[in-house]
Amino acid sequence: MKIGNRSIGPNEPPLIIAEIGINHGGSLDVAKSMVDLIVHSGCECIKHQTHIIEDEMTEEAKAIFPPNANKSIWDVMKECSLKLDEEQELKEYAENLGLIWISTPFSRMAADFLDEIDVPAFKIGSGEADNLPLINHIAQKGKPIIMSTGMQSIKSLKNSVNILEKSGVEYALLECTNLYPSPPEIVSLQGIQELKEAFPKALVGFSDHSIGPHIALASVALGACIIERHFTDTRYRSGPDITCSMDPAELRLLVDRSIEIHKALMNPKQRTEPEEGVYKFARASVVADRDMAAGHIITEKDIWVRRPGSGEIPGYKYNDIIGKKLRLDVKKNHQFKWSNFH
Repeated sequence: MKIGNRSIGPNEPPLIIAEIGINHGGSLDVAKSMVDLIVHSGCECIKHQTHIIEDEMTEEAKAIFPPNANKSIWDVMKECSLKLDEEQELKEYAENLGLIWISTPFSRMAADFLDEIDVPAFKIGSGEADNLPLINHIAQKGKPIIMSTGMQSIKSLKNSVNILEKSGVEYALLECTNLYPSPPEIVSLQGIQELKEAFPKALVGFSDHSIGPHIALASVALGACIIERHFTDTRYRSGPDITCSMDPAELRLLVDRSIEIHKALMNPKQRTEPEEGVYKFARASVVADRDMAAGHIITEKDIWVRRPGSGEIPGYKYNDIIGKKLRLDVKKNHQFKWSNFH
């Protein structure tokens, strides 16, 4: 999968996506300051949310209060959304700083707008993961799609994934839990492997709403190719997603440590060249455990294994010399050679 010039896959360092979402509270200046901090934290990708309220919701939404807010979902989005011209300005600002800028459209009009301003990829949120008409509408744009899968089962995802595969777009599925914040008791790291097994054509990642970076980092060790977390300039800001958002220091940690974990993930089980110096002293050689004369037949009581491993016969060959006859006298702790025996 490729977004812009960034290749994404098991052999690439995980793509870290810092989602500012609606954490800017509807302020373009705050959003730009968050972009600056994301760049300085070493992150490559920023994600926004594109809300065109009248095309996204009906009047009934004014009576629905999310668990993480004290006002209706209509009012939350109305207050926290950028105007479309501001959003385009934010995209250009981020891209001029070298960031990949993507967004989640929550309606057809939002998807069309993002396509018009040439986003390199679309993000589909968990709430739309079974919104088949919208998924199909977005997939027809022909651009890569990253879809979160919170609140879904493998069975309920099949129709959505079928649309993505039929459209021919490159896509990724993110394991996700949609509680803000998500306690570890309900977060599913097993879901990463389950998604891989159920949808082998998909890249798999992790959208994290827990507190702290540790669960997201654990997902890297399980092969997550994409990590998405909410971002804020400060946790003292108000907003429904602030409690599960990372600040600049945590984003830097996530970027750096994820690269290290991915490097370790790529290494097979083997002795490496830098370990050779340690191997020579840390392993043991087979040695005489007492003085013995030539002609003696070696028994288990006559030998032992001791450091260093510079002897010719390593400790794991201990049993191979039991029963052999000595060709010469040896002293205790003599490191045996194969030539010592008939």
